Amino acid sequence: MKKAVVSGGTGYVGRFIVEDLLAAGYDVTVLNRTAPPEGYFSGAVAFARLQLGDTPVSPTLFDGASFFVHAAFDHVPGRYRGGEGDDPEGFRRRNAAGSIALFEAARAAGVSRAVFLSSRAVYGPRPPGVLLDEDDMPRPDTLYGLAKLEVEQALAALGGGAFHGVTLRVTGVYGPAGPGREHKWASLFADYLAGRPLPPRAGTEVHGSDVASAVRLVLEMPDPPSPVLNVSDLLLDWRDLLAIVRDLSGSLHELPPRADASAVNAMRTDRLRALGWKPGGMALLQLTVARLLGSSMGVG
Repeated sequence: MKKAVVSGGTGYVGRFIVEDLLAAGYDVTVLNRTAPPEGYFSGAVAFARLQLGDTPVSPTLFDGASFFVHAAFDHVPGRYRGGEGDDPEGFRRRNAAGSIALFEAARAAGVSRAVFLSSRAVYGPRPPGVLLDEDDMPRPDTLYGLAKLEVEQALAALGGGAFHGVTLRVTGVYGPAGPGREHKWASLFADYLAGRPLPPRAGTEVHGSDVASAVRLVLEMPDPPSPVLNVSDLLLDWRDLLAIVRDLSGSLHELPPRADASAVNAMRTDRLRALGWKPGGMALLQLTVARLLGSSMGVG
């Protein structure tokens, strides 16, 4: 049986990755600050305690593993950009130095393929409407983006021989949350259904299951793929998202104004799609909103 180690496996994105690997028959070890609650995953996982930023990291965490997926990130709850709070030095140490130490330990343990979940934040600001390409020079303007870029560069430098690292630059992730947790649009849906006014907004989104399929795709490819790949699916306006909620709920509340989607810097995903990755698009969004809405209303 193939063995994979996933850091941050109980997180919003990490859970999708763990579930996908379990469904594919992997033996999964989750690295986390705390053990997952009983029944949190659909199958059994091993658990090892990890506090991001602890050094040194023992290679024994990766004994017998061929694959490592680093999805852990230490931040103020609910915030990535600005997630340093009042501790910028600690934030950078934990998320940059701590992540690099994990990859070094994985390489020393004989892991052959590692995936780092980075962010579109590494690109930094661009002129309105410019598409973001993997070959663009990163210019992060937040500590979050700087920390992600530092890890990207270190992972690339560690590559060679039997070890190969791949960075996935991921956009906003949507989908159901773990048991007992709220999905990312819970407050947005509640505000709309309560008739509260909402501002115009548009941004890029990808379902967590599509992130997970991208992770497994690059883990299992016989030949190492490109070291950096963008992961994104939809350019989504809140007006269109809430129109789905309106139609499903029968709400008569006014939708927010349409945003200027032409100003958004979406990411090109040609490289990942050329490898066979096929995200769910609008069909998956509509199905997911129906399930999220049904769950919040106690239906289904």
